[in-house]
Amino acid sequence: MVLVVSEEVREAIDARRPVVALESTIIAHGLPRPRNLQVALELEDVVRREGAVPATIAVLDGRPHVGLDKEQLERVANEEGIRKLGHRDLPPAVAAGVSGATTVSATAQLAALAGVRVFATGGLGGVHREWTVTQDESADLGLLARTRITVVCAGVKSILDVPATLQRLETLGVTVAGYRTDRFPGFYLCDSGHPVDWTLHSPEQVADVMRAQDALAAPESALIVANPVPREKQLDPGLHARVLADALRACEEEGITGQAVTPFLLDHLVRHTDGASLSANLAAVRGNVRLAAHIAAAWTTG
Repeated sequence: MVLVVSEEVREAIDARRPVVALESTIIAHGLPRPRNLQVALELEDVVRREGAVPATIAVLDGRPHVGLDKEQLERVANEEGIRKLGHRDLPPAVAAGVSGATTVSATAQLAALAGVRVFATGGLGGVHREWTVTQDESADLGLLARTRITVVCAGVKSILDVPATLQRLETLGVTVAGYRTDRFPGFYLCDSGHPVDWTLHSPEQVADVMRAQDALAAPESALIVANPVPREKQLDPGLHARVLADALRACEEEGITGQAVTPFLLDHLVRHTDGASLSANLAAVRGNVRLAAHIAAAWTTG
C-alpha cells in the first residue's frame, strides 16, 4: 500500500487512542521560515499536551505520510520545491515521486484513508467572490461532501463569499455546527455575520453527532465544527473591513485572477495589518487543535 502511517499513529489507531490529523500547507506555504517549523512543532505539542497523538500529513518522495517525525517536519518546512497538493494532485504526485504539503482536501482524504476521524485546521476554502463570473470554488467543499471526517476550523477564510459557501455546504449535505456559538466564524473574526443552524457545547456532544452519523448510515460526508477565534484575539473588525476592501481593489487593478487571488489577498492582509491577521490566524489554529484533541478523546472513549 502506498500510504505510510507512522508507528506512533498506527499504534494509537489500533488501540483506539485519540489522534488528530494536521495539514502541512501551513508549514510549507503559510508561514515564513523559521517560524513555520516552530509553529509545526508547537501545534504537535499542543495535541500531545491535550492527551492525543498528532498526525501531520504530507507527501514525501511520492509517499503519502500520516504522521511525521521531526526530520520529516524539517523537510516540509525547509526543503525547496515542496509543492502544494490538493486531493486531485495526489495521484500524479505519487506517480511522479514528488514531495508536497497537503491542503485541507488532501489532508482530509489521507486522514480518512488511514482511519483518523478528527482533523484540525485554520479555515476552510469555499466559494470565491464573483463566483457567477469565475465559477471558482474550493475543492475542499466537494471532498468534504464525500469524506467521513470531523473538521475543526475557524469557519472559512473571510476573503471568500461566506453566505454562498454556507449555501453550497447545505446543498452538498455537509453538516455545519458552531462550537458554543450560533454564529458562523469568519476565520480572523469570531463572527462572519451569518448564523449556523446547530450549536454544540462540548466535545462529548460533537462525538455524539459523529456516532449518530455512523448509526444512521448517513452519506459519507464531513462534520464541520466551526470554532471561533477568541474575541480578544480576533483581528479588529474595522481594520479587517478596510484592509480587505483595499485588497480587493488592488486585486482588480493588478489583474490578479484564478488561483493567485487567495494568496494575494492573504499576503495583503498580513502586510497591511502589521501582522495582526497572522496573529489572529495562529490563535485560531491553536484553539482548533486543542478542541480537536478533546473531541478525539471524547470520540475514542465513548
